Amino acid sequence: MNRISLDQKPNPKASDPMAAYQTLLQDYMAMPAVTRAYTTACVLTTVAVQLDLISPFQLYFNPILIFRNYQLWRLLTTFLFFGSFGFTFLFNLIFTYRYCRMLEEGSFRSRTADFFYMFLIGGILMIIIAFFVNLLFLGHAFTIMLVYVWSRRNPYVRMNFFGLLNFQAPYLPWVLLAFSLLLGNAILVDLMGIAVGHIYYFLEDVFPNQRGGFRILETPKFIKYLFELQADEPMGEERPERFNFDENRDQQ
Repeated sequence: MNRISLDQKPNPKASDPMAAYQTLLQDYMAMPAVTRAYTTACVLTTVAVQLDLISPFQLYFNPILIFRNYQLWRLLTTFLFFGSFGFTFLFNLIFTYRYCRMLEEGSFRSRTADFFYMFLIGGILMIIIAFFVNLLFLGHAFTIMLVYVWSRRNPYVRMNFFGLLNFQAPYLPWVLLAFSLLLGNAILVDLMGIAVGHIYYFLEDVFPNQRGGFRILETPKFIKYLFELQADEPMGEERPERFNFDENRDQQ
């Protein structure tokens, strides 16, 4: 007969669904506000499409339907749909979550209003460009923009792409572009994300630090007012210290 050791006590949390749910909820609520809102919206939109609650034809960017039929929601939903569940969806969602969170917890730490304003500026620029190119969904371009801004603000971080390629962070957007090309995807979306990311980076980080330069993208006061209740920490200086999230940073 098998003996049961009385010294081994079962761990109630190991098989407790409520404990697992509470842990998951805590991790979810620990995400910074803008990252949590955007990634949640992307997931819910994809789930709704997968369940046939809505159709992708109701989401894509269409200037005629937007301005003639007043379907203004398309200005937002074009950034929320990465396609049906699969490799492309997971790839975009992981990159969106990772670099969105690192930006919000890094160079935009305690500056939620400024981070939201970056979202707004990037979205407006992409909408303007979309009027002249035939692009239906802009979510992937938005992800590339986030990656570009993070990579330029962390130039010494060493990256590894699927264990095959080592490079420094500023090359990451171009590596992703080459990867899209190898998969047979249209690189116009990647180019749009890189272009918009560079415009934001130049106007926010480069031009103000040049002789005679000034800050163009000052966050409007009403946006700061909307987010000021969420800031429990002191705002500090206008340009806080930037953080790197890789222990393999080069020693300069």
